[in-house]
Amino acid sequence: MKRQEARTLARDMLKQMTLEEKAAQMLQVSYAHVGREEALRWAKKGAGSFLHVLGDDARELQQAALQSRLGIPLLFGIDAIHGHGLNDHATIFPSQLACACSWNREIVRVMGEVTAREVATDGLHWAFSPVLCLGRDTRWGRIDETFGEDPYLTGELGAAIVRGYQGDDLDDPEHILACAKHYLGYGEATGGRDAYDTEVSERKIRELFLPTFRKAAEAGCATVMTAYGSIDGMPLTASRRILHDLLRDETGFDGFVITDWDNARSLVGNQHVEKDMAGASVAAARAGNDMIMVTMEFYDAVVQAVRDGSMDIAVLDEAVEHILTVKYEMGLFERPEKAGRPGCLGCPEHLDAALRAARSSVTLLKNDGMLPLSSAVRRVAVIGPNADDIRAQYGDWTYFTHPLPNPAHEPVRPYVTLLEGVEKLARARGVETVFAKGCAVLPEADDDLDAAVAAAMDADAVILAVGDRIDQFGEYRDRANLDLSGRQMELFRRLKQTGKPVCTVLIASKPLCLGDAAEQADAVICAFNGGMFGGQAVAEALFGELNPSGRLPITFPRHVGQLPVYYSQLPGWHGGRYCDLPETPLFAFGEGMGYSPFAYANLSVDEAHTVQVDVTNTGSRTGTETVQVYVRDCVSSVITPVRKLVAFRQITLAPGETAAVRIPLSRDSFSLINANCEQVVEPGEFIVYAGHSSKEQDLLQTAVWIG
Repeated sequence: MKRQEARTLARDMLKQMTLEEKAAQMLQVSYAHVGREEALRWAKKGAGSFLHVLGDDARELQQAALQSRLGIPLLFGIDAIHGHGLNDHATIFPSQLACACSWNREIVRVMGEVTAREVATDGLHWAFSPVLCLGRDTRWGRIDETFGEDPYLTGELGAAIVRGYQGDDLDDPEHILACAKHYLGYGEATGGRDAYDTEVSERKIRELFLPTFRKAAEAGCATVMTAYGSIDGMPLTASRRILHDLLRDETGFDGFVITDWDNARSLVGNQHVEKDMAGASVAAARAGNDMIMVTMEFYDAVVQAVRDGSMDIAVLDEAVEHILTVKYEMGLFERPEKAGRPGCLGCPEHLDAALRAARSSVTLLKNDGMLPLSSAVRRVAVIGPNADDIRAQYGDWTYFTHPLPNPAHEPVRPYVTLLEGVEKLARARGVETVFAKGCAVLPEADDDLDAAVAAAMDADAVILAVGDRIDQFGEYRDRANLDLSGRQMELFRRLKQTGKPVCTVLIASKPLCLGDAAEQADAVICAFNGGMFGGQAVAEALFGELNPSGRLPITFPRHVGQLPVYYSQLPGWHGGRYCDLPETPLFAFGEGMGYSPFAYANLSVDEAHTVQVDVTNTGSRTGTETVQVYVRDCVSSVITPVRKLVAFRQITLAPGETAAVRIPLSRDSFSLINANCEQVVEPGEFIVYAGHSSKEQDLLQTAVWIG
């Protein structure tokens, strides 16, 4: 159904609704927290939505809602963050951060499409994804949920997954609602503190954080979730300027807005800008939150506020119209339950998509000739706490962690850990595999570094899997120290002392400060949280069956004291370096290598702003390169970054093959946000860069004049 027709029907329904029905429609109820009987009561009362309810429980609630006075169907939402992972038989993809290493819009779109189909097959309508926050302070606990540090890359991948979730038509039985979150600036909170204050200007908001949501809106994203935190002391939940003026008037967003978990209550208990839930509920509604997640007191508060004249019922009318318009557009009044594709959860087609995503995300960061493992290697030692731990490989937002923590849940096949992947490929080559955990991510009584060293001594090559575990990241789990925890660094140093070549594999939620484990390793692979087949993909790269093509969407610091260390720094630092650390990161945004090097030549930009550069595969294997284009404004009215990503394109070339890559830029590629918060292109000279990563030594450059 078209949006305008849906809006007309919504307005007609709105005329029939009582005050109480409007207030109920604005409420989302958590089934896991209220229980069955209370949930049924709210369904009959006209609640707008439920979350974290599956299968027959959802169907029972929907029938109760349809039997209410007006029969308005429920929306069922779920945290399907990297696959429908709260269902233990669903397909679990790599995390958003891992998928972002692919720099591949189609990989990410398919991830959304597969997730949508499996969520819909469970009868549900709505995924609380994608996360469009920027991962610029890696102390923050939710870095794994982002597409990395850059607004352009995040916007491109965010728009792709929105299209994957929603398809071409919201009433398609295999597609669901996307939810762009967390609006706005959530990941930039001071000190990397989750849900804390973000001290940024409105100019910075428009420059960095609004563009990703604008792209989501342009892709048709139907819902947006507000962030927990505040900007310059103003809680986002209570800011009409942010939730309405910027979001709707400037980005063109035309769906409905939902708060994050119990955000309205935070105005009282955490942020202390309202004295009671009556004031908090009115403030949240007036600001432009159309649906309130799990704050049950909201219902009575807004009903009373309208009755006593302290809030106009037009506030509720606006919100409910937004919600009903989306419900009509989805066709829920005719087909309240999404059908999906029976039998598709974890089906071969979907598992293959997860494997492709894992392969595309493998990022080789260093290789001193150790990889791929040669035929001379007859015994491989696989060592480390995350080598055979599927919980670490999955990361957050799976059946191990949500809706309630369940670490004792038995892992459900299929999946392939790194150890299992190496064992399978080694066996096919007649190579022996030995395993020793060595140590835990956090110190445990059974740490046995001696056994790991003994295994390494008897091997020809060592694969060391280090990283973090679930109680070190996610909500409420920000880190002040990003060093490898426990005895992991000690384990690396002892293995290195054996004289055997060591490949460090990072299976983790975010960039950690790897120190010697990267700088003294013979090879380094970044795998992040690779999903079901992350271990298989890394093993294929180790043995050369996969030519790695991943590129970092985020910068690795050498030390937490370097933060922020994102690539798009502003110029002006006196001396340009620390007195006690290098100024450079450990690994830079856009960095990554394969087994085929690429050479760049003949960079030019024509009058239509089309970039052309010749790229040659100088290696002996077919490989995929991500051509990255950056821009620098040489002189500007406000300080602008040393370079910013404005385009990228992937090409696959045979050995010796050269391609003339053409990438058109828009005029906006040269724009800035000026001191009056206006997006403008200031005439003058610009530097256009093209090459392999954000590092200046990896880039060709040419000057252009923009009038």
